[in-house]
Amino acid sequence: MIMSQNIKKVVLAYSGGLDTSAIIPWLKENYDGCEVVAFCADVGQGDEELIGIQEKAIASGASECHVVDLKEEFVKDYIYPILKTGSVYEGQYLLGTSMARPVIAKAHVEVALKVGADAVCHGCTGKGNDQVRFEACFAALAPQLKVIAPWREWDMVSREDLLDYLDERNIPCAASLTKIYSRDANAWHISHEGGELEDPWCEPSKEVWTMTVDPMDAPNEPGSVTLSFDKGELVKVDGQALSPYQALVYLNDKAAAHGVGRIDIVENRLVGMKSRGCYETPGGTVLMAAYKGLESLILDKESLKFRESVGLEFSHVIYDGRWFTPLAKSQLAACESFAEQISGDVVVKLYKGQAVVTQRRSENSLYSEEFATFGEDDVYDQKHAEGFIRLFSLSSRIAALKAQEK
Repeated sequence: MIMSQNIKKVVLAYSGGLDTSAIIPWLKENYDGCEVVAFCADVGQGDEELIGIQEKAIASGASECHVVDLKEEFVKDYIYPILKTGSVYEGQYLLGTSMARPVIAKAHVEVALKVGADAVCHGCTGKGNDQVRFEACFAALAPQLKVIAPWREWDMVSREDLLDYLDERNIPCAASLTKIYSRDANAWHISHEGGELEDPWCEPSKEVWTMTVDPMDAPNEPGSVTLSFDKGELVKVDGQALSPYQALVYLNDKAAAHGVGRIDIVENRLVGMKSRGCYETPGGTVLMAAYKGLESLILDKESLKFRESVGLEFSHVIYDGRWFTPLAKSQLAACESFAEQISGDVVVKLYKGQAVVTQRRSENSLYSEEFATFGEDDVYDQKHAEGFIRLFSLSSRIAALKAQEK
């Protein structure tokens, strides 16, 4: 049944996998023979996922395929700003999938406008967060474009259905029924869901992890990496001036070899259900540890407290797909102002899955050995603490005296 007579051209977010391979012919059949343009975002997921992707898209029925290199933009304009907020979702998740969605959605819209499309299409399921993230970005950037979400429209419900659909149309696809895990990769991380992970009582098998060395098999000798920041921006790694993307690649390789960056969590999805996933974020774990290590040296108590509160709120903003909103803009601006002071060097030790800050220095440091020393000093009169404590606890003292009177 034809669903719309008005859609002449659609730009599909295309991965080359089973879902999007089926979506191309489905769109043409159900939207009155519309033209389908494939769009693929290169956010550092790896060359193996991009090899031959244009040919696959054309073979599935797309009129053309745009592969857009977003790697440097992703790291510089999305990862680095988020790093400055210190955002960690629900205490563990470094937001690897979430932070890639706005840069992908923005490029998706740009391709759609360039080719004169009437609609954009994605392969997200109706159970996940990504449908919300993408469509919220589309609404903010190009509300005139219609959004098509096949998983909310067609009657196919399984991989078997999709494979049969493609087989009936003689459309080639390398996918098979043996796929166990659902994975999403980019320069920041790789996520794993499905298979045995759907049972939270089941320990992840070795087959789950693909990016990092098992911490138990990691070298017995620790490694280390030195990160240099200027106004919150990573400018050197181990003395090398690298582009944002190349710096992250370097950190990924070094940290992954020591098993750094693995987490296994049950998280609250935006749509209301809980999901269990395993994430590998080696370079990102090092970056976050280094940045927060430098912050601890530079920001005063109240500033750090406020930055942490903004970071907590922003973790939900980015997780929920609200990047292109006034709220996100204001929160990023607040953390950017703190980042103006975050300059210096940090050494992170890498050992058996751990990334620990062991050294830090900055010209903007508020740490004073003269004041903090346990030895003799000439700058701090300990007698002054008595008056401070009496005033600091005055309300408690008054409350206790009132209680005694009663």
